[in-house]
Amino acid sequence: MKQADITPLTEIMARLRDPVNGCPWDIKQNFRTIAPYTIEEAYEVADAIERDEMDDLKDELGDLLLQVVFHSQMASEAGSFTLQDVIASICDKMTRRHPHIFGHVTVNEAAQVLQNWENIKAQERSSHSDGSALAGVAKALPALLRAQKIQKRAARTGFDWPDVDGAKSKIFEELEEIESAKSDAERFDEVGDLLFAVVNLARFHNVEAEDALKHATAKFDRRFRAMEDIAGPDFPALSLDDKEDLWGRAKRQEKESD
Repeated sequence: MKQADITPLTEIMARLRDPVNGCPWDIKQNFRTIAPYTIEEAYEVADAIERDEMDDLKDELGDLLLQVVFHSQMASEAGSFTLQDVIASICDKMTRRHPHIFGHVTVNEAAQVLQNWENIKAQERSSHSDGSALAGVAKALPALLRAQKIQKRAARTGFDWPDVDGAKSKIFEELEEIESAKSDAERFDEVGDLLFAVVNLARFHNVEAEDALKHATAKFDRRFRAMEDIAGPDFPALSLDDKEDLWGRAKRQEKESD
């Protein structure tokens, strides 16, 4: 099999960023302006995987790779690091975090691999200025995903409910606090606390909250579109009772087609 060569892509990016003959749009970009595109491309990779579209996945992975090259080119221009530095760094990290493959550590199951990985990451964090157990959880992550990661980190230190009943009780407590809130600011704060508590419950049940909400949203999307298809152009004018009936029909159709 021919080995992948990323050189043509780096040469294209260098030319696009050339201050004299490059592309005006590419030249004016910086890390902050490109970051949203990087996040978008990562989501499009995930979407292609969700749809099981391999041709789209190939294209989206290319777009995501371009983002790595773009950031690396800007960093190289600033004298910070190069693409080769990025590659060397991740190779070193993967070797360091897999001592059972590249070292002399013996493991018998995947759970041990994961535990070793987390232990090594904790050791790495301890060498940084921020030695918190929560260090390294990116603030740019989707809110549900970041909440669950924060909760898992806190739980490893022993700061956690003793069982799922505590997580359940917290949800009811937060619902009551929303009802008793006296201002928009208080309600905003309490709704956030409620969402955080629901994520905690998901964690106790080994459910990824981000994936669960994505699944529920996709389900609503399918059923709502089915309602529209059944009703036709008159859908918006229907009464709420009629729409509830349509929702039931859409659910039944979905179950019958499974």
